[in-house]
Amino acid sequence: MNKVNFIILILLVFIGCSNNKKQIKNNSNLNGKKLLIQKCSRCHNLAFPPKNFKDEKAPPVMTISFHFHDWMKGYNDESKMVKFISFAQDYVINPSKNKAYCPPDMLKHYGIMPSQKGKVTKEEIKAIAKYIWINYTFKKLSEKESKLKKFNSLPKGEQIALKYHCMTCHRKNKNIVGPSFKNIAKRYKNNINIIKTSIKKGSKAKWKNTKAIMPSFNNISNKDLNQISQWILNLNTQ
Repeated sequence: MNKVNFIILILLVFIGCSNNKKQIKNNSNLNGKKLLIQKCSRCHNLAFPPKNFKDEKAPPVMTISFHFHDWMKGYNDESKMVKFISFAQDYVINPSKNKAYCPPDMLKHYGIMPSQKGKVTKEEIKAIAKYIWINYTFKKLSEKESKLKKFNSLPKGEQIALKYHCMTCHRKNKNIVGPSFKNIAKRYKNNINIIKTSIKKGSKAKWKNTKAIMPSFNNISNKDLNQISQWILNLNTQ
């Protein structure tokens, strides 16, 4: 081999290694959540907890994750996740009745999953499975239900304020970017229409010591507008 050919060979090896490293890096940055939506949402219910899903073709993702957290053998959660990923990479590409972990009645109801060969790569399956394992857990469901319970216990107007992210600029009892809701209620007292107009159309330069501009919420429903405005007004009596 002459010197020129040797140099070309070295360059090719170097480029190949560089591409492999780049590919490994790209694979490690795969977004499991996005892939789950793109690759799985057509058949699987991704809601957490699941909502009603008409013509369900496959078990909800939460059900799958809970089942594997319960039944997957392993010494700890990390090793269970590794086994879950390995199972998913094999089963999604080469599914069979013998490999299925789901209970017989579930298997009978949904049938064997069709092979996704050519539709998803093993690295993509790994990212999806890891996301499912970490995010669809009993603990996270409990935390979510606790937050939902706390949210549902709030006055309806305060729920709407949270829904439209009003707390980014306002607080009930404290001026931050904009005036507190209590100060708004104190200024306008029984004039609910001014509050409605400010929410619906926005406003600026109405309050001293703030340069904040109140954006318009023209897409808010009349029902939500009435409830949040009345809630703000009621704070004047508290």
